[in-house]
Amino acid sequence: MQQFAILLGLGTVLSGCTGFEYISKTYVALPSQVVTIGCNEPYEVYDNRQRRRMLVVSNSLREVTGCGIGERNEGRDPAASRAERFRTAARAFLDETVREDCRITGETVFADLQTEFAYTCEAPIERRGTKTPRLPSRGRVGTM
Repeated sequence: MQQFAILLGLGTVLSGCTGFEYISKTYVALPSQVVTIGCNEPYEVYDNRQRRRMLVVSNSLREVTGCGIGERNEGRDPAASRAERFRTAARAFLDETVREDCRITGETVFADLQTEFAYTCEAPIERRGTKTPRLPSRGRVGTM
């Protein structure tokens, strides 16, 4: 029984490293953009347009004190609305970067503050170096 507990613990540690390694390889070189939802609740988004995946990131302070969390979800733990808020941020990001035709096809929760969304679009995948629209708040066109 003790060996099983050790293997289970080792598996948990390794899976955490795997998630970290995947996030590092997939998103480390990408600039973040900030999308806001609700009453100006900001979420950082790292968009890997070649893989059609985005990582939406919140922070612990926002999760506890975010504007409207108490009002919208009176008596509800912020964790109860987390998935919905992250999905809303991902959808808003696609809409605001002129990809309204794209559909979110899956999600992977890496941690309470990090969720990856897979998406598909009718348009072909852009080649690296293509100028792409950035969020209006950035006021410029970015390079992938």
